[in-house]
Amino acid sequence: MISRREYLEHVRSALGKSPIVALLGPRQCGKTTLARQIVPPNSEKYFDLEDPEVRTLMENPMTTLRRLKGVVVIDEAQRMPDVFPILRVLADRERNPATFLILGSASPELSRQALESLAGRVYLIEMRGFGCHEIEKPKWNRLWLRGGFPRSFLAQSDLESFRWRHDFIQTFLERDLANLGFGMAPSAMRRFWRMVSHYHAQIWNASEVASSMGVSPNTARHYLDALEQTYMIRRLPPWFKNLGKRLVKTPKLYFRDPGLFHSLQGIDTLDALHNHPKLGASWEGFILEQILESWKISEPYFHAVHNGSELDLFFQCEGRRVGVEIKWSDAPRRTRSMQVVIDDLKLHELKVIYPGTRTYAMGDKITAVPFAQALSPNA
Repeated sequence: MISRREYLEHVRSALGKSPIVALLGPRQCGKTTLARQIVPPNSEKYFDLEDPEVRTLMENPMTTLRRLKGVVVIDEAQRMPDVFPILRVLADRERNPATFLILGSASPELSRQALESLAGRVYLIEMRGFGCHEIEKPKWNRLWLRGGFPRSFLAQSDLESFRWRHDFIQTFLERDLANLGFGMAPSAMRRFWRMVSHYHAQIWNASEVASSMGVSPNTARHYLDALEQTYMIRRLPPWFKNLGKRLVKTPKLYFRDPGLFHSLQGIDTLDALHNHPKLGASWEGFILEQILESWKISEPYFHAVHNGSELDLFFQCEGRRVGVEIKWSDAPRRTRSMQVVIDDLKLHELKVIYPGTRTYAMGDKITAVPFAQALSPNA
């Protein structure tokens, strides 16, 4: 079994600093498994709100929770939003005897309650599926194909993994979205999600998708909001400050888990992936998520000029302006677009991340960096 030691240490540290810690992330990413390492599931201090008996017990949450000491876990907290005001009262007790670890799959209600009702009292931690920093290097291609959901990655075969992801998607559409407060028809959402998969690593066009589905642009945005708030999709915003060009001002879309993208594209093996027209887009999305996690980038952007230069990732760190290009190429070469982006954004450096093994200079401020080395923020 793969250790989630970094997450475990992060949660334990947060519980020592804050009266409430919210561990948020997609379904099946490992939140419950981690919480059970802190509080055993058979403990009176562990409340799984998907269990009807536990929900009955929590009909009077103040009476149930106020007597408890130590760490208290509330799993699938969005199933009972009325508990959040109670947690606020309990967190404000003098010499508070308990700290609360709440787990959630992110819903509008959960996010609102966590950020508003518990403002100043809650420490938010986002949990993902497995990442390259947790996996041995020889298994990175498996991670790319299958994605980071533990049951998908650890499956006995690619076929078993593919079937698990098929079942995950079906359950997500038919049950999870409704439980999380999103009211859309599963069949329409499945069609929309498949359509979104064709925009992976591309600029989003809500009007085009809405027209194809026969729905309004507002409905398409509502569908996309649901996928974003449940950690299925990342909307990468454009950087367009203080530039006088015809800049792209709509976001790029990425699947946060490559395995789900591959499932919706019908890609079930590495051979199929390497022969698929979306190979480059798949690689870009996979690398982007790994870089964001490894480098702890809090405000990522992309940059693009209509009919002009593009940059996959732009961020600022300690006063430095950094650009990243992600290339599926054995030996990427410098392009005019790269120099234009350096000048436009006044970059201090541009890193071109590729699947090779050698670091080399491509030009002034431009360096080709192998992906394995790029996982270090100081690459």
